Amino acid sequence: MIEVLFEDNHLIAINKQAGDIVQSDKTGDPPLSDFVKAYIKKKYNKPGKVFLGTIHRLDRPTSGIVLFAKTSKALSRMNQQFKNKEVHKTYWAIVDNLPNSSSGILDDYLYKNEKQNKSYISKRLKGKRAVLKYKLLKKLDRYYHLEIEPKTGRHHQIRVQLSNIGCIIKGDLKYGAKRPNKDASIHLFAQKINFTHPVTKQNTTIIAKTPKDNIWDACIK
Repeated sequence: MIEVLFEDNHLIAINKQAGDIVQSDKTGDPPLSDFVKAYIKKKYNKPGKVFLGTIHRLDRPTSGIVLFAKTSKALSRMNQQFKNKEVHKTYWAIVDNLPNSSSGILDDYLYKNEKQNKSYISKRLKGKRAVLKYKLLKKLDRYYHLEIEPKTGRHHQIRVQLSNIGCIIKGDLKYGAKRPNKDASIHLFAQKINFTHPVTKQNTTIIAKTPKDNIWDACIK
Protein backbone atom coordinates (compact mmCIF):
# COMPACT_ATOMS: atom_id res chain seq x y z
CA MET A 1 0.00 0.00 0.00
CA ILE A 2 1.15 3.53 -0.77
CA GLU A 3 -0.11 6.79 0.74
CA VAL A 4 -0.78 9.35 -1.99
CA LEU A 5 -0.47 12.94 -0.76
CA PHE A 6 -1.00 14.76 -4.06
CA GLU A 7 -1.80 13.70 -7.61
CA ASP A 8 -2.73 15.32 -10.89
CA ASN A 9 -1.95 14.61 -14.54
CA HIS A 10 1.69 15.67 -14.13
CA LEU A 11 2.90 14.83 -10.61
CA ILE A 12 2.31 12.38 -7.80
CA ALA A 13 3.60 12.72 -4.24
CA ILE A 14 3.91 9.76 -1.87
CA ASN A 15 4.37 9.63 1.90
CA LYS A 16 7.27 7.16 1.93
CA GLN A 17 7.60 4.71 4.78
CA ALA A 18 10.97 4.13 6.42
CA GLY A 19 12.59 1.09 4.86
CA ASP A 20 11.29 1.72 1.35
CA ILE A 21 13.86 2.42 -1.34
CA VAL A 22 12.92 5.06 -3.90
CA GLN A 23 14.81 3.53 -6.83
CA SER A 24 16.32 0.11 -7.51
CA ASP A 25 19.66 -0.54 -5.84
CA LYS A 26 22.10 -3.40 -5.27
CA THR A 27 19.81 -4.99 -2.66
CA GLY A 28 17.39 -6.04 -5.37
CA ASP A 29 14.43 -5.06 -3.19
CA PRO A 30 11.41 -3.72 -5.07
CA PRO A 31 11.56 0.10 -5.13
CA LEU A 32 8.80 2.54 -4.29
CA SER A 33 8.73 3.65 -7.93
CA ASP A 34 7.49 0.19 -8.96
CA PHE A 35 4.60 0.36 -6.50
CA VAL A 36 3.65 3.82 -7.74
CA LYS A 37 3.69 2.60 -11.36
CA ALA A 38 1.44 -0.31 -10.40
CA TYR A 39 -0.93 2.08 -8.63
CA ILE A 40 -1.16 4.35 -11.70
CA LYS A 41 -1.59 1.42 -14.08
CA LYS A 42 -4.46 -0.02 -12.04
CA LYS A 43 -6.20 3.27 -11.24
CA TYR A 44 -6.25 4.50 -14.83
CA ASN A 45 -6.37 1.08 -16.53
CA LYS A 46 -3.29 1.98 -18.56
CA PRO A 47 -2.08 -0.46 -21.23
CA GLY A 48 1.65 -1.05 -21.64
CA LYS A 49 4.36 0.58 -19.56
CA VAL A 50 3.71 3.49 -17.24
CA PHE A 51 6.07 6.49 -17.34
CA LEU A 52 7.29 7.60 -13.93
CA GLY A 53 10.21 9.94 -13.41
CA THR A 54 12.06 10.07 -10.09
CA ILE A 55 12.61 13.74 -9.27
CA HIS A 56 14.46 13.33 -5.96
CA ARG A 57 15.19 10.64 -3.37
CA LEU A 58 15.13 9.98 0.35
CA ASP A 59 17.50 7.72 2.27
CA ARG A 60 16.06 4.28 2.91
CA PRO A 61 15.59 4.70 6.70
CA THR A 62 14.04 8.18 6.24
CA SER A 63 10.30 8.71 5.84
CA GLY A 64 8.22 11.46 4.27
CA ILE A 65 7.44 13.14 0.97
CA VAL A 66 8.79 11.81 -2.31
CA LEU A 67 7.72 13.54 -5.52
CA PHE A 68 7.50 11.72 -8.87
CA ALA A 69 6.74 13.01 -12.37
CA LYS A 70 4.05 11.37 -14.50
CA THR A 71 5.24 13.03 -17.72
CA SER A 72 8.64 13.75 -19.24
CA LYS A 73 7.78 17.46 -19.43
CA ALA A 74 7.07 17.60 -15.69
CA LEU A 75 10.25 15.65 -14.94
CA SER A 76 12.44 18.00 -16.97
CA ARG A 77 10.92 21.14 -15.47
CA MET A 78 11.10 19.85 -11.89
CA ASN A 79 14.71 18.78 -12.38
CA GLN A 80 15.48 22.33 -13.45
CA GLN A 81 13.78 23.75 -10.37
CA PHE A 82 15.88 21.50 -8.14
CA LYS A 83 19.01 22.52 -10.04
CA ASN A 84 18.12 26.20 -9.59
CA LYS A 85 17.39 25.64 -5.85
CA GLU A 86 13.79 26.78 -6.35
CA VAL A 87 12.31 23.81 -4.47
CA HIS A 88 12.05 24.27 -0.71
CA LYS A 89 11.97 21.22 1.55
CA THR A 90 11.35 21.06 5.28
CA TYR A 91 12.40 18.10 7.43
CA TRP A 92 11.70 17.17 11.02
CA ALA A 93 14.32 15.38 13.09
CA ILE A 94 14.35 13.89 16.58
CA VAL A 95 17.81 14.27 18.12
CA ASP A 96 19.40 13.18 21.37
CA ASN A 97 21.02 16.45 22.45
CA LEU A 98 20.03 20.09 22.62
CA PRO A 99 21.89 22.28 20.09
CA ASN A 100 24.05 25.07 21.51
CA SER A 101 21.63 27.56 19.98
CA SER A 102 17.87 27.12 19.50
CA SER A 103 18.30 28.07 15.85
CA GLY A 104 21.18 28.49 13.45
CA ILE A 105 22.88 27.73 10.16
CA LEU A 106 25.28 24.84 9.58
CA ASP A 107 27.77 25.43 6.78
CA ASP A 108 30.22 22.61 6.08
CA TYR A 109 32.07 20.81 3.31
CA LEU A 110 31.28 17.12 2.85
CA TYR A 111 33.00 14.28 1.10
CA LYS A 112 31.46 10.88 0.40
CA ASN A 113 33.09 7.50 1.00
CA GLU A 114 31.52 5.36 -1.72
CA LYS A 115 32.54 2.03 -0.18
CA GLN A 116 31.00 2.91 3.18
CA ASN A 117 28.06 4.80 1.65
CA LYS A 118 28.78 7.47 4.24
CA SER A 119 29.61 11.17 4.18
CA TYR A 120 32.12 13.01 6.34
CA ILE A 121 32.81 16.61 7.28
CA SER A 122 35.94 17.92 5.56
CA LYS A 123 38.15 19.92 7.90
CA ARG A 124 40.07 21.36 4.95
CA LEU A 125 37.06 22.95 3.25
CA LYS A 126 37.27 20.46 0.41
CA GLY A 127 34.45 18.49 -1.14
CA LYS A 128 30.92 19.79 -1.64
CA ARG A 129 29.49 22.65 0.35
CA ALA A 130 26.49 21.75 2.51
CA VAL A 131 24.26 24.39 4.11
CA LEU A 132 21.14 23.98 6.24
CA LYS A 133 19.04 26.01 8.66
CA TYR A 134 17.64 24.47 11.82
CA LYS A 135 15.47 25.52 14.72
CA LEU A 136 14.24 23.85 17.87
CA LEU A 137 10.50 23.20 17.80
CA LYS A 138 9.95 21.28 21.01
CA LYS A 139 11.69 19.70 23.99
CA LEU A 140 10.49 16.18 24.66
CA ASP A 141 11.15 14.02 27.73
CA ARG A 142 14.40 12.56 26.40
CA TYR A 143 14.79 14.05 22.94
CA TYR A 144 14.53 17.29 20.97
CA HIS A 145 12.38 18.05 17.94
CA LEU A 146 14.15 20.08 15.26
CA GLU A 147 12.94 21.62 12.01
CA ILE A 148 15.49 21.52 9.19
CA GLU A 149 15.60 23.50 5.94
CA PRO A 150 18.43 22.24 3.72
CA LYS A 151 19.76 24.81 1.28
CA THR A 152 21.78 22.20 -0.60
CA GLY A 153 21.07 18.55 -1.37
CA ARG A 154 24.17 16.58 -0.43
CA HIS A 155 24.49 12.89 0.37
CA HIS A 156 23.31 12.25 3.96
CA GLN A 157 23.66 15.98 4.56
CA ILE A 158 21.23 16.44 7.45
CA ARG A 159 22.40 13.28 9.19
CA VAL A 160 26.11 14.09 9.11
CA GLN A 161 25.79 17.81 9.83
CA LEU A 162 23.58 17.28 12.87
CA SER A 163 25.84 14.50 14.13
CA ASN A 164 28.82 16.85 13.77
CA ILE A 165 27.31 19.27 16.32
CA GLY A 166 26.45 16.44 18.72
CA CYS A 167 22.77 16.22 17.76
CA ILE A 168 22.53 12.62 16.56
CA ILE A 169 19.24 11.59 14.96
CA LYS A 170 17.42 8.92 16.95
CA GLY A 171 18.14 5.46 15.54
CA ASP A 172 20.87 6.60 13.14
CA LEU A 173 23.60 4.06 13.90
CA LYS A 174 25.60 5.12 10.86
CA TYR A 175 26.12 8.59 12.31
CA GLY A 176 26.60 7.79 15.98
CA ALA A 177 23.33 6.65 17.57
CA LYS A 178 23.88 4.18 20.41
CA ARG A 179 20.75 2.13 19.70
CA PRO A 180 18.76 1.34 16.56
CA ASN A 181 15.04 1.84 16.24
CA LYS A 182 13.15 -1.45 16.30
CA ASP A 183 12.04 -1.07 12.68
CA ALA A 184 15.51 0.08 11.47
CA SER A 185 14.14 3.54 10.73
CA ILE A 186 15.71 6.81 11.77
CA HIS A 187 13.71 9.73 13.13
CA LEU A 188 14.20 11.95 10.10
CA PHE A 189 11.04 12.94 8.24
CA ALA A 190 10.53 14.93 5.02
CA GLN A 191 7.53 16.90 6.26
CA LYS A 192 6.88 19.58 3.63
CA ILE A 193 7.82 20.54 0.07
CA ASN A 194 7.08 23.78 -1.77
CA PHE A 195 7.59 24.43 -5.49
CA THR A 196 6.10 26.01 -8.59
CA HIS A 197 3.93 23.50 -10.41
CA PRO A 198 5.75 22.63 -13.65
CA VAL A 199 2.65 23.03 -15.84
CA THR A 200 0.04 25.15 -14.06
CA LYS A 201 2.74 27.44 -12.59
CA GLN A 202 0.80 27.60 -9.31
CA ASN A 203 2.66 27.78 -6.02
CA THR A 204 2.27 24.27 -4.60
CA THR A 205 2.84 23.08 -1.03
CA ILE A 206 2.51 19.46 0.06
CA ILE A 207 2.55 18.42 3.72
CA ALA A 208 2.81 14.87 5.06
CA LYS A 209 1.63 13.34 8.32
CA THR A 210 4.30 11.88 10.58
CA PRO A 211 4.67 8.12 11.03
CA LYS A 212 2.67 6.55 13.82
CA ASP A 213 4.84 6.20 16.91
CA ASN A 214 4.89 7.66 20.40
CA ILE A 215 7.71 10.12 19.77
CA TRP A 216 6.30 11.63 16.59
CA ASP A 217 2.89 11.75 18.26
CA ALA A 218 4.38 13.74 21.14
CA CYS A 219 5.79 16.27 18.66
CA ILE A 220 2.41 17.17 17.21
CA LYS A 221 0.38 17.31 20.44
